[in-house]
Amino acid sequence: MTITEGPLTPTKVLSSDHPCFDEAARARTARVHLPVAPRCNVQCNYCNRKFDCVSESRPGVSSTVLTPEEAADYVDLVRRDLPNLAVVGIAGPGDPFANVDKTLRTFELVKQRHPDLLLCVSSNGLELAHHLDAVAELGVSHVTVTMNTVDPEVGGQIYRWVRDGREIYRGREAGDLLLSRQLASIKGLKERGITVKINTILVPGVTLEGIGEVAKVVAELGADTMNNLPLYPVEGTPFGAYREPSPAEITKARQDSEGFIQQMTHCQRCRADAVGILGAEHGEEAINRLMSAKAAPKQRPYIAVCSQEGFLVNQHLGGADYLMIYENANIDGRITPRLVDKRPTPTSGGGAGRWAMLAGVMSDCKALICHQIGDTPRMVLTGSGVSVHESDGLISEAVTDVFAGRDPRRALPPRDCATDCSGSGTGCG
Repeated sequence: MTITEGPLTPTKVLSSDHPCFDEAARARTARVHLPVAPRCNVQCNYCNRKFDCVSESRPGVSSTVLTPEEAADYVDLVRRDLPNLAVVGIAGPGDPFANVDKTLRTFELVKQRHPDLLLCVSSNGLELAHHLDAVAELGVSHVTVTMNTVDPEVGGQIYRWVRDGREIYRGREAGDLLLSRQLASIKGLKERGITVKINTILVPGVTLEGIGEVAKVVAELGADTMNNLPLYPVEGTPFGAYREPSPAEITKARQDSEGFIQQMTHCQRCRADAVGILGAEHGEEAINRLMSAKAAPKQRPYIAVCSQEGFLVNQHLGGADYLMIYENANIDGRITPRLVDKRPTPTSGGGAGRWAMLAGVMSDCKALICHQIGDTPRMVLTGSGVSVHESDGLISEAVTDVFAGRDPRRALPPRDCATDCSGSGTGCG
C-alpha cells in the first residue's frame, strides 16, 4: 500500500462511554471482559497465557473460561452490582476470532439481553478479516487490533509461529501473513463504520524504531486511536529477559506517532476477565462473582491419567491416544485406586475444539493427571471443572494424592510447555 509522506491530520474519536477509547469516560463507566476465548492462533514471544493467576494484571490472564451461556449470565450479575456498566468486551485469554463461534454466540446472547451496552473485541487480526460482516451485524462498535510492526522481517522476530487453519508459518512468512490480514481487518472495519484502536507493543531493539511507520499506515487506513504499550517482560517467554522501554523511549514513541493518529495513554493492561472501572483492583469479590456464573458442577467420582503402559504417569496430554480412568474403591476394607475404564481421546489437530471435546469425554472426572500439558488444554479443562495436575511418578501414588486433595509428587522439576516443547505448534493448540 502507499504510505503518505509527512504527517497526516490525526483522527478524533467521538466521545463515548467506552473508557479505553475515551479517557474522560474512565472514571464514570465500567467495563467487563468475558473470558470465552481460550485458543490462540499466534504465539507472541512476549505472551504467556496464564490461567487463574490472581496477582497479575495483563492480557492473557483469567481465573476461568466461560461458555457463551455462562458469559451472558455473568453480564446479568455484573450489571446487578455495577449500574455504571457500559461496555462488554471479549479479549481472550486467547484470540476471540480463533474461537469465533464462541465469540459471536456470546455477543449475540449479550445483545439480546442488554441491547444498550457497547460491544467491543480485541484481536491480533489474523482471523478477524474473515468475520467483518458478522461483527458489524452484531453491532460491535469498538475493535482493538494488536499490530506491532509493518515490517514482515520484524514480525518474524516477534511471533514464534502463526497458525492459519492447519498451516504453521514462522519467520518472515509469519510476519507477512499476519500483517496482510491486519491491514485488511482495519480497512474492512473502517468501511463498516467501526471505531478502531491499534495496540502496539514497544520492544526495545525490536519494534521501537518502527513505531512511526505503524502510526502512518494505520492512520492512512482510518484507524481512530493508537495505544503504544511498553513491553511487560513475562518470565518463561522468549522476551522475558528483555528490558522494559524507558520513560523517555515511551514518550518518543508517542511523539513519533501523534502527528498521524490520536494517542491513548491511560491503558491498564487489562486481564481477560477484567471488570469494573479501568484500573480497579481485581479482588476477591470480582473473582467470586465470575466463578458464581459457572454452571453447577456434575458428580465427578473419577480421575483420568495419561500413561503409556499403565504404571507411570509418563505422557504429555497432547500425545495421549487414550485416558485411563480410576475410581477410589473399597477393596477388602482398604481404599485404593482402581482402573475402571480406558477412553480414547479426540484426534489431534482440532485446536481448542479438541480440548472441548475431551472435556466432554471427562465429564464425570474431577481431575486429570499427566506428565505435561499446554496452556490451552489446561484452560479449557479447568474451565470445564477438571483440576489439572502434572506428575512423573507412580499412577497409584499420584491418584491417591489427588483423591486426598494433595498435589501429586514429582521426582523431577516441572517443565514449561511454552518454552521447553519442541513440537510443531499444532499438538496442543
